[in-house]
Amino acid sequence: MTNASTADIVICGAGIAGISAAYQLAVTHEMKNIVIVDPLPPLTLTSDKSSESYRNWWPGPGDDMVRLMNRSIDIMEELHREAPSRLAMRRNGYLYATGTPSGVEAMIANAEEITSLGAGGLRVYRNSNDDPRYIPVSGHGLFDAPTGADLFLDQSLIRKHFPYVTENALALIHARRCGWFAAQQFGMYMLEQAMSHGAQLVKGKVESVAVESNRIKSVKVQTNDGAQTISTRNFVIAAGPLQKAVGKMIGIDLPILCEPHLKMMFNDYHRVVPREMGLFIWNDPVMLMWSDEERAALAEDDETRWLTEQFPAGVHSRPEGDGNTVLLQWAYHDHASDEPVYPIPLDPQLPEVVLRGMARVIPGLAKYFSQLPKPFIDGGYYARAPENRPLIGPLPVDGAHILGGFGGFGMQVACGAGDLLAKHIVGEALPRYAPAFLLSRYKDPQYRELMKQWGASGQI
Repeated sequence: MTNASTADIVICGAGIAGISAAYQLAVTHEMKNIVIVDPLPPLTLTSDKSSESYRNWWPGPGDDMVRLMNRSIDIMEELHREAPSRLAMRRNGYLYATGTPSGVEAMIANAEEITSLGAGGLRVYRNSNDDPRYIPVSGHGLFDAPTGADLFLDQSLIRKHFPYVTENALALIHARRCGWFAAQQFGMYMLEQAMSHGAQLVKGKVESVAVESNRIKSVKVQTNDGAQTISTRNFVIAAGPLQKAVGKMIGIDLPILCEPHLKMMFNDYHRVVPREMGLFIWNDPVMLMWSDEERAALAEDDETRWLTEQFPAGVHSRPEGDGNTVLLQWAYHDHASDEPVYPIPLDPQLPEVVLRGMARVIPGLAKYFSQLPKPFIDGGYYARAPENRPLIGPLPVDGAHILGGFGGFGMQVACGAGDLLAKHIVGEALPRYAPAFLLSRYKDPQYRELMKQWGASGQI
């Protein structure tokens, strides 16, 4: 149990969001009386289920997501410089590919939009004499890597630079200020730094929050030693998939849906996936690869017929670690709900489905159809807002703040989001993208109308 009966700030949640907020408040802004409350060990509910990827490659409308992500990556790189032996970052990039003419048109438009929003320059390759010079991943490090993106519109060039990709790929884009990082280590490092600057971590559950005259008054915490009430005027909801339930404690219905997302990893002993490959996303719907006999047999059974039907776009994969491990992920089911269910249901079909889907993109993976090495499966919830943009800042109850809605990008946005939230709390000048992430945006009729036209491009 904490020794504090009062706190300047109580943070509900010791995932990457809450830890990043504590780090910014304690280390950057030198606030001392901060209490983080979580019944679980840090970074274990959802944060450790992440694919640990990051990118500044975000579509509009507006440049707010690109600016927020650029700020987040800036902070991550500062931390990497501070402790490079602990906080590893890789700059392999993201790869997006399509095999349809309409997909090519969409990719060109998407690339032109995102680069115009601040993600960097766009370099286009058509196999002509005036093509720019392409710098592969092996040709740069973390801090001298290109920004922006390389867009390949010639199939022979795709085959030259990415020989493992299906010959059906008509266009491919390599987004460059993207990669993956040791997210767990980043989180623990920030927690250690925050605690060394006076923040406290309490193992307990927030049972209730007292609100008086529309102002946060105290937080009741249940620990193994009993209940304790912490008087505070500031309360931060950073509870990941549980943020909606915590919001109800102060009478606020947060517009959050929870989507289960599972990932699978296995030992790529055939070394099909190159270690320099970026996180690869296929932009088109997919039919799983089956033999004619397998497809006919599956189609006969009502319970397996779905395996022969078209699957949504978005199957993706990347190399993991320094060995031969490959990570694959695909949200091919739509099971969003208001509240998460634990333990999260695992899909026994996931390894077969995601492998056969990704084999459409990287044909060499078909080598594992007859015998897939024992996979490791886990997953968590994407707790997302309706348009899948984060919620960062003050709530209608005075002293209450939200740091959530990180649907699928929590690890990569956490540093920038924690930085922004801390600025809200301490009263520092806000960046111009700050209003885009307030809960109050949903009161704007123009914003609600814009949401009806919202595109899903790049929103994995």
